[in-house]
Amino acid sequence: MSVTAEAEYVRELFSQVEEIEEVAGTLSADDQRRRRLTDVVDKVLRQAPPVRPVVAGELLDLTEKTVRAWAREGVLTVHSEKPRMLLDTSRVHEVLHLVAELRVAGRTRGLLDEVHRRLSDRALRERDDLAESLAQMRAGEGRVVRTG
Repeated sequence: MSVTAEAEYVRELFSQVEEIEEVAGTLSADDQRRRRLTDVVDKVLRQAPPVRPVVAGELLDLTEKTVRAWAREGVLTVHSEKPRMLLDTSRVHEVLHLVAELRVAGRTRGLLDEVHRRLSDRALRERDDLAESLAQMRAGEGRVVRTG
């Protein structure tokens, strides 16, 4: 598949995914339909073929060199390295959202660090043990431990 055709395919896929996400966003956070829609989005993105760095660069409005650097830094997930580097479509989509948010907010410099920070924060928020600890803290359970 040519780069142009692949880019168009991924753009169309992301457009469809974003429509589903938009509908899911209209539902309350505890609505089971919202969870089902986000599960569908996750499944579609997991099943999508991986993306070449040049295509990811076009979608993210970054150079291919920058995309490869972001992959080396772990911001973009490498699906495979041989015979050529391919990137995980789910992560490209996630980073696309973050980059768009940052650009809307006027951020054009230091995108790598900011995207990396937001991905790290999101990963922490999704940890079950952290959610349990925060719930315990809010409920006043546990004990204060001070060192020194």
